[in-house]
Amino acid sequence: MQDAAEGKDYSFPKEEEKILQLWTETDAFREQLRRTEGQPEYVFYDGPPFATGLPHYGHILAGTLKDIVTRYASMTGHHVTRRFGWDCHGLPVEYEIDKKLGIKTRDDVLKYGIANYNEECRSIVMRYSKEWEKTVTRIGRWIDFKHDYKTLDPSFMESVWWVFKQLYERGLVYKGSKVMAYSTGCSTPLSNFEAGLNYKDVQDPSVMVSFPIDDDLEGTSFIAWTTTPWTLPSNLALCVNPQFDYVKVKNPETGDQYIVAESRLSEIPGAVPKPQKGKKKGPQPAGFSVIQKMKGTDLVGLKYAPLFPFFCHLKESGAFRVVADGYVTSDSGTGVVHQAPAFGEDDFRVCLANGVVQKGQPLPCPVDASGCFTEEASDFSGMYVKDADKEVMKAIKGMGRLISHQTISHSYPFCWRSETPLIYKAVPSWFVKVESFKENLLENNKKTYWVPAYVKEKRFHNWLENARDWAVSRSRFWGTPLPIWMSDDGEEIVVVGSARELEELSGGKVTDLHRHFIDDLTIPSKLGKGDLRRVDDVFDCWFESGSMPYAQLHYPFENKELFENNFPADFIAEGLDQTRGWFYTLMVLSTALFNKPPFKNLVCNGLVLAANGVKMSKRLKNYPDPVELVNKYGADALRLYLINSPVVRAEELKFKEEGVFGVVKDVFLPWYNAYRFLVQNVLRWEMESGQKFDPSKVDLDKASNVLDRWICASTRALVTFFRREMEAYRLYTVVPYLVKFIENLTNVYVRYNRKRLKGRASGDDCQYALSSLFDVLLTLCKLMAPFTPFFTENMYQNLKHCLPSDAAPPSVHFCPLPPEAESHEGDALLNESVDRMQRVIDAARVIREQRKKPIKTPLKEMIVVHPDTQFLAEITGELRQYVVEEINVVNLEVCSDPLKYANLQAEPDWNALGPRLKKDLGKVAAAVKKMDVAAINELQATGSVTLEGHEIKSDEIKILRKFNPPEGHNSEEMDAGGDMDVLVVLDLRVDTGLLESGMAREIVNRFQKLRKKAGLTVTDPVELYYDLQQNGSDGDSPADMFLKVVTSHSAYFCECFGGPLLPSSRKPPQAKVIAEEEQVVGPEDSRATFMAILTDTTVESTESGMQEAAV
Repeated sequence: MQDAAEGKDYSFPKEEEKILQLWTETDAFREQLRRTEGQPEYVFYDGPPFATGLPHYGHILAGTLKDIVTRYASMTGHHVTRRFGWDCHGLPVEYEIDKKLGIKTRDDVLKYGIANYNEECRSIVMRYSKEWEKTVTRIGRWIDFKHDYKTLDPSFMESVWWVFKQLYERGLVYKGSKVMAYSTGCSTPLSNFEAGLNYKDVQDPSVMVSFPIDDDLEGTSFIAWTTTPWTLPSNLALCVNPQFDYVKVKNPETGDQYIVAESRLSEIPGAVPKPQKGKKKGPQPAGFSVIQKMKGTDLVGLKYAPLFPFFCHLKESGAFRVVADGYVTSDSGTGVVHQAPAFGEDDFRVCLANGVVQKGQPLPCPVDASGCFTEEASDFSGMYVKDADKEVMKAIKGMGRLISHQTISHSYPFCWRSETPLIYKAVPSWFVKVESFKENLLENNKKTYWVPAYVKEKRFHNWLENARDWAVSRSRFWGTPLPIWMSDDGEEIVVVGSARELEELSGGKVTDLHRHFIDDLTIPSKLGKGDLRRVDDVFDCWFESGSMPYAQLHYPFENKELFENNFPADFIAEGLDQTRGWFYTLMVLSTALFNKPPFKNLVCNGLVLAANGVKMSKRLKNYPDPVELVNKYGADALRLYLINSPVVRAEELKFKEEGVFGVVKDVFLPWYNAYRFLVQNVLRWEMESGQKFDPSKVDLDKASNVLDRWICASTRALVTFFRREMEAYRLYTVVPYLVKFIENLTNVYVRYNRKRLKGRASGDDCQYALSSLFDVLLTLCKLMAPFTPFFTENMYQNLKHCLPSDAAPPSVHFCPLPPEAESHEGDALLNESVDRMQRVIDAARVIREQRKKPIKTPLKEMIVVHPDTQFLAEITGELRQYVVEEINVVNLEVCSDPLKYANLQAEPDWNALGPRLKKDLGKVAAAVKKMDVAAINELQATGSVTLEGHEIKSDEIKILRKFNPPEGHNSEEMDAGGDMDVLVVLDLRVDTGLLESGMAREIVNRFQKLRKKAGLTVTDPVELYYDLQQNGSDGDSPADMFLKVVTSHSAYFCECFGGPLLPSSRKPPQAKVIAEEEQVVGPEDSRATFMAILTDTTVESTESGMQEAAV
């Protein structure tokens, strides 16, 4: 075993770099795969990111989650193939090329040439792949980049074709029009998921427009409201709610008559007079008079005059009339909604249902792919729709039909790539009939296991329940082309399922499946319709990522048995936003193809935000650079910070750099110091005994020391908890438990066993202590290896030198996870007793701190009060030495009568009772405070009490102990503290003997600090001397007290130092001084000053030997 550097000299990032080098030299990841070949497969799907941007904390979080679970699976006897995947197609890539080439419209691409354009796209898809590989590797994730999958690979694309053909042959594909979120900046429709990515607060016009009713003798008009005036030239109908009450009203000033919803009348300017402020001359406005009331159903079928002449010819086929639907609400507008079926999802649905438009017939849509009006709307031709708002309103005002014009602020969707406002637009598309198998989706969702469960049961379930047919085509260029060849009249369709099939049908050679390689291939018609040509569209990239389980293996063309034997996947993990993205598309395709869920287990993480709770932004630079942070604190610290946070429960994490530093300071450094303490003392034991330390020769089941038994019991409980929670994928419960265990290991076991570990005890006790600590640290290394792969590997590489070669694989990541061990009889009682002991010690420390009694000053007596006599026997038996040493008391007494030193008082727990009792809280609280000792004892015995008609549980009442000093003592001489379970009483009086013992502890402390300052280890032999400064002596000076302490506590010093503490006069002249420093010890009013001196014993012995040889 090699020595370990001091904590302050241990660089976590630099040591991680060394481990990375070790893994590279030993090909560790592939070696792990080789070692687990033949074991049961654990199938993991990796969701593909785009390589056109750099990885951020969201990617690092998801990657860490995946790495932890797959490492755990490998250590529990599984073979885990881990292939990295790349999303190479779609809008993000095209957008980058559009910016590079200055492309604005679809025509620009056609002029540039699809082949040239697509090859430009191909050239950048892996732009940052090396940076991704470097970051992912540096973060400690083991995944195969060499055998990655890419959605642009012909093999992947061919499987996507197969998937689509399967759907088509099952009657699940159709062509139609659908109103979709549409990016005018990118000239393409977006999925619902993409449309929800980028909302902004904007100001838009809010207008009310009149629509005169045909043949109405009184000239009555409907008033409709809209925030998209640009859609008014395409108006084809008005919609009312059939259940609403409507009114016909008259403006007394103009004589104009209007129909609006009664509940919205007040929104019409001047319709309902507002109260006048102050005294104003002249008559007050009367408001509109109500002429008639009617139901919405009474208005259905009424015809009205078109606003613009562009589509007047459609009036004969049923346009420009009133229809009814329940989607019209009363929380905004006028209760009359203008319908432009080409620009609203509900508009299209309602107009289709009422025969205003016909299924399969072209819709009036005077807007081109770039969002500009066409010649169909001649008055606005060439105008961008959003810019045309003002011109449309100007035209309506000129007609005298603009009732109101205001501006509203609201949240509006923008394109996540081009940052242009989205519109809703009818586009021709190929659809998958998701609605036809919605029930199967819901059933398959029930067969999956999610962490956290509420994401599956609420968010994802609701999304599936409201699933719509999926538009899978995009009118773009860089993507997997739809394998549909169609005749000019659209009546003959051939869907191709493979490259070979296309070659056979077309007679051409297929080397690549992108558009510019296959668009010119034609298929002869079997019906005499000439040549069939491929439709223009490519697949939505979500269809590709949803096909990933099959396409990554080139199924069914290759790996057929491998796939079919291992589907569904055992595990996937991504962020919460993928409930509407990848999780959804995986579920849709696997259900359509196999009627199975695509995965068995899913871990869903939340979003990582900047420290102030807003989205992380490169532009704002509101988060630390991940690479710089890893180089500063190490990847393990970042991993543990992310995993031990709310984000693993699908909640948000406000990322703070100080949180990562806190992991280093509060977890890794104490853990490392415990490891270093073991290493130092193993080396010391080997040097002193002349033997090699072999913990396998020590049977820890025969350990007699209480803390050895306790730490072994705690380790058994840890392994059991760890395995059970990891099997349930509850990482958020595992990490806090592990962190608490490390805290107990360092603050209890190592701290309280320092003397035993240093060999100060007799017999083989030191070996038991060292072996116990070794076993715990080795077990902890194996358990924590999936979470902190670098740190555990670093420790394991040293610890394994103490193990037999056949029990020490080359890497901790090749080790099997420790198996669950049955708890031993008495484990639970032992854990409870040590826990209580620690609370006793903590309570005593608090008393000392509050009463300004430093721990170096011994106290005469401590009394532990608790009704459990078995615990009191433990605290005065095996646990006594630890309590006495930690609190530095001479005598430890116990008492089983809780009332001997305190008065019991009950107080209500306001936080617990308030929400439940509400108005009865006051009288119940008063009853709680009146509880006497008998009632409190009954509460503690039974767990509940009935007060004022309410059953109150014991955890809803706080039992306070008010210290009652025993007769003959006052509160200055004695004090008490504790929790609701244990009471600790301390005698605070100090005498001369106690002061001398305190000085002895101080002297030890000063020499130990000097050793550390000099950089000495426990195995470095030194001699200790003191040079006392004496300014006269009357037999009662601080110096005299110092000399008395040195004499009376000589055995104590020998035990602590491993040798005597001597005056400097006895220092040999040839002794080499390693370090010396002036020290001050003793009570505040009696301080002794001395020079502490350390000398090198090896110099003395060498020179002494030379002198003897000369003689």
